[in-house]
Amino acid sequence: MEELSLLQRIAVWAMPVLFAITVHEVAHGWVARKLGDPTAMRLGRLTLNPLKHIDPFGTVLLPLLMVIFKFPFIFGWAKPVPVTWENLKHPKRDMALVAAAGPVSNLLMALLWAGVMKIGVLSSASLGGVAQFMIYVGGAGIFINVILMVLNLLPIPPLDGGRVLSGLLPGPWSWQLNRIEPYGMIILILLLVSGVLSSILNPPVQALQGVLYTLAGL
Repeated sequence: MEELSLLQRIAVWAMPVLFAITVHEVAHGWVARKLGDPTAMRLGRLTLNPLKHIDPFGTVLLPLLMVIFKFPFIFGWAKPVPVTWENLKHPKRDMALVAAAGPVSNLLMALLWAGVMKIGVLSSASLGGVAQFMIYVGGAGIFINVILMVLNLLPIPPLDGGRVLSGLLPGPWSWQLNRIEPYGMIILILLLVSGVLSSILNPPVQALQGVLYTLAGL
């Protein structure tokens, strides 16, 4: 996307980023509702309206800065969907399922964006610039969703992977893991600024992107 202007890059990334983050949070709330907790529904968070989920920094400012300064990867977050674990029928297991719903939703969205990209490739001769835009947007959608899926699967609370691992571990080990949660974001930031995070994310992200690009015919 180096050949695109700043405004073109923002136009390409805006919709994929908003959908990736919004659907991720809605998936948490939807699964929680299915498992007995109506908290997200009562607070109006089971909606695809991004205004209900936007975090000014994590959803708007951070991804925008990453696009402007051409970071090698882009990620962000929305306001977390509240889950009242006491309402869940099997709290330990169900919290793991609620957490897993976010990365699963990103995988499904990546597949959908691969479909958009495929349509763009197949219609490039007839649709011209529109098809080119679809290819760019599809590529952005694949990238942001794969990044969010892989990042959230890291076994660091409060990331989804940490909550899934906590649900799978025996009680005492789960308790020890959950003690890390107040420091989880600090650990993540340290991994980011040190470059270690990129080293961890790049191999699975590139592998998954390769599979999805193959499906899209590129």
